[in-house]
Amino acid sequence: MVEVLDNVNHWHWIAFGLALLAAELLGTAGYLLWLGISALIVGALLTWLPMSWQLQWVSFGVFSLATTWLWWRKQLKSDQQDDNQRDLNQKTKQLIGQTIVLEHDIPAGKSRIKLADTTWSAYSEQALSAETVVKIVEIKGIVLFIEEKK
Repeated sequence: MVEVLDNVNHWHWIAFGLALLAAELLGTAGYLLWLGISALIVGALLTWLPMSWQLQWVSFGVFSLATTWLWWRKQLKSDQQDDNQRDLNQKTKQLIGQTIVLEHDIPAGKSRIKLADTTWSAYSEQALSAETVVKIVEIKGIVLFIEEKK
């Protein structure tokens, strides 16, 4: 087995990297992408630098971990920025600016209002009567801040 590993050259690593990238095309969701790129990097390094088979595999492992971690950091930062800007599946962001007609009188301060098929805690600076059109201006936690629409 050691003799086989000693005979591995840069072409083997390049072929291995290309095979991993081809397998990635079958839909592995990025799992093989960074392994394939790492194998190509080892193949490129082995072209110019003689390395033992142990160093080749250690390099492959280090490059695999490094490329995967770098991509994960970049993707995490991108995902966090996108989450702050999108409204899809974020009910609280979708509610801001909506107008509703009150079904019953509510006192100033905290109360409950019906919005669609759910009741919400609501806060109003002033007492509002039934049939008043109100606008949701802010949401803090689970409390809707409402004011009369003018």
